[in-house]
Amino acid sequence: MEQSLHSPEVYDFRQYDRIWQRVAPTLEPYPGMADGKMGEEQLARQESSLPGAESNPCCMGSAAMEMLGVLTGFIEEELEDRRYYMALAQKAPAWAQQRLRSIAADEEGHARRLLAVYYLITGECFRPRVSCDRICVGGWCASLRERYHAEACGGLNYARAAEGTVDPCLRKLLEALSADEYRHASCLLQMLERSLRR
Repeated sequence: MEQSLHSPEVYDFRQYDRIWQRVAPTLEPYPGMADGKMGEEQLARQESSLPGAESNPCCMGSAAMEMLGVLTGFIEEELEDRRYYMALAQKAPAWAQQRLRSIAADEEGHARRLLAVYYLITGECFRPRVSCDRICVGGWCASLRERYHAEACGGLNYARAAEGTVDPCLRKLLEALSADEYRHASCLLQMLERSLRR
């Protein structure tokens, strides 16, 4: 049975106190305890010193808060790119359809990861605006060309955002997303090469 992080059992120091008293009855498990009971203030102090309880953690904390506008823009772009790739896959040659669906799945994964990051930073869910407009796909080679440039620019934008944050975890994530976008651009270039040879 999974316990909530906020359930009393998770941070019940009395349980540890009883164990401590059996192991080393002459030593005090927590300084400042009276009659084997911990005061409310000391309990709060102990809880605030646990990992993950910091008011300003080193990862996804206030340093990352400065990037919220950039992150929400990335989320909406990734979702829009997913829609475009799904539409393009329907009009693509049979040999390219699965590759395009795979890129679309990657873009959705990027959006989900960024939504999780937004929640880590703010403690709130972000509701992206998603267009319901019909997507018009042009010619096959022209679409690949357009998408190549969009992915390469996406890789550059993620790399710039990574350089612009001092949050180490956010920087690592943005660098990974940059690498993914450049990988997509490379895949699109290969598809374009194959298409132009025909």
